[in-house]
Amino acid sequence: LSTVDHEGHLFYGVSGSLCLFCSDFRDVQLASELQKRTIWEENLRKINAHNLQYKRGKTTFKLGMNQFGDLTSSEFASMLSSYSVKHVRDITLSAADLRSAASQLNLTSIDYRKLGYVTPVQDQGFCGCCWAFSAAGAIEGQTFNKTGKLRALSKQNLLDCSEYLGNQGCTGGRPSLAFQYVIDNGGIQAEATYPYTMGKTLETCRFNSSKVAATVANYKYLPIGDEQALADALATIGPISVVIDASQISFQFYLSGIYNDPKCSVLNLSHAMLAVGYGFQGSNNYWIIKNSWGTLWGVNGYLMLAKDKNNACGISQYGAVPFV
Repeated sequence: LSTVDHEGHLFYGVSGSLCLFCSDFRDVQLASELQKRTIWEENLRKINAHNLQYKRGKTTFKLGMNQFGDLTSSEFASMLSSYSVKHVRDITLSAADLRSAASQLNLTSIDYRKLGYVTPVQDQGFCGCCWAFSAAGAIEGQTFNKTGKLRALSKQNLLDCSEYLGNQGCTGGRPSLAFQYVIDNGGIQAEATYPYTMGKTLETCRFNSSKVAATVANYKYLPIGDEQALADALATIGPISVVIDASQISFQFYLSGIYNDPKCSVLNLSHAMLAVGYGFQGSNNYWIIKNSWGTLWGVNGYLMLAKDKNNACGISQYGAVPFV
């Protein structure tokens, strides 16, 4: 027995191996194969039902099978975190100052991937450390802006060494606390000298001060719930750490198009990402957001999120940017 989704991925039944689907993603013990297949088939049914609505013009984005295919919604949600928006106001950037600077540029779109600020998409695996990927990406962008050199920075360094600030490794953390760690520590190592291990437990901090690849002088938050301020910060500063609600099944299987799920919460934030630009398709504006779930998710690892649509998914609730 086998099931084929709309992209041609196979999920074989109990009489054989998991074959293409599992070789593409991850092994599943034979004892739980039938249960996983049932979950996968139900998810595929939901994907196909949504895409039928897409073909009818009822929605602006498509879904597709990916590495989360054999996870229930609750299993997927357990990989996510929760974020508070209680910012310290004296380290929040001024919306008026951002608007003044951005108005001189008058940009209708910007994409920092094309400007050399953004490293390739990586996969955090089943470790809830999106905060570290988001923070590292923001520091990478600011370091490139200052030095002209783009280097992937160590997420594992942040995972292993910032627990004293309240970050919790694979069970959650804050990009801003990662920035604070780099400030306190006098720097962060490169990915090449302190590689990511996808470990589910904290490793011993192995930071080597002789191998610092980037530093942070300070960081600032963006005004809460202000999409214009986020756009202005992107236009004038660079990539921004953001946090959104990623708990919907539509997000789990997002493939392409401009994502705008009415069920997406503005306040219940669960996943840190990196805003790297914004653009438009016809009359529809969107944010360009880098994820850390590999290139099989979304548009080669990126999300196009509806912009100027009532703070979709809480995109402007938790913006933070490091200065190097």
